Amino acid sequence: MIRVKRIYDPLEESDGKRILVDRLWPRGVSQEKAAIHEWMKEVAPSHELRERFHQHGNLDEFEESYRKELMGDDSKILILKQLQKWSDEGTVTLLYSAKDKERNQAVILAEIVRGMDQVENTSGPSSS
Repeated sequence: MIRVKRIYDPLEESDGKRILVDRLWPRGVSQEKAAIHEWMKEVAPSHELRERFHQHGNLDEFEESYRKELMGDDSKILILKQLQKWSDEGTVTLLYSAKDKERNQAVILAEIVRGMDQVENTSGPSSS
C-alpha cells in the first residue's frame, strides 16, 4: 500500500516506511521529528520544473513533464521499482512539504507507482 502525507502531519505507526520525496529538506523539521526511512530527492521534480510550476501553476503540464523526467531516466525507474516493491511488502508513506494536499509531486508519484503495479500484474500470462 502506498500513501501520501505532509511531512508536517503527525507521525503515525500506520505510516510504515516514511519516504521523503522533496528535493529540499522541509523548513522547520528536524531529522528526528521527520522520522524518515529514506530521503529520495532523486525522484523529486527538477529545480527547473518546480520553478515553472510555481510560476504558471499548470498542474497538467507539470504532471506530464514530471512523468517524463521520471520515466526517461533509468536510475529513477529503479527507485520507482524499489518504491513499488516496498509498497507490495507493506505500507509506504510518501512525504512532501507542499501546502497543497491535492496538487503536489507525491500525489503524482504515488499514482505512478500504483500504475506500475497494475501494468505488471496485467502483463503476465492469462490465468484462464
